[in-house]
Amino acid sequence: MPPDALTLTAAKQAQAVVIQMMAERGRGVVLVGAARLDFALENLLKAVMAPTSDDDERLFTPERSLGSFAAKISLAARLGLIDAAVEKGLHAVRGVRNDFAHSAADPSLDDQRHQKRLARVYQQAQANPLWAAIEPLLMQQQGMKASERN
Repeated sequence: MPPDALTLTAAKQAQAVVIQMMAERGRGVVLVGAARLDFALENLLKAVMAPTSDDDERLFTPERSLGSFAAKISLAARLGLIDAAVEKGLHAVRGVRNDFAHSAADPSLDDQRHQKRLARVYQQAQANPLWAAIEPLLMQQQGMKASERN
């Protein structure tokens, strides 16, 4: 069964994010990638909230209740906007992002701690309908052909 229009739109947007991320290197990949996810989650929450007449939406500023990535993840999960697997995945990305943002050293995704964190959600990500749109780009980045995958 072919994917619905909403899934196709989301897949195209996901592909655009992956292509942008491929241009980043090192710390930038993690920080910019997490910022893109944070922004997307904020937009998802705003889409289901009552409109505000305030042109300057302050609810999502850093010092307010929905200013953190963690708060946005938790609220989206509680509202049923994301499932448990996505919630866990976003919290894993958030944890890696925090480590990269607050490290005085040169952090790496090859670090065992980050590998372990991200490996826990990798299989669940593959089950997501958007994975089919993203996987070829990731394999291309790694220099792998589809026939060389697991």
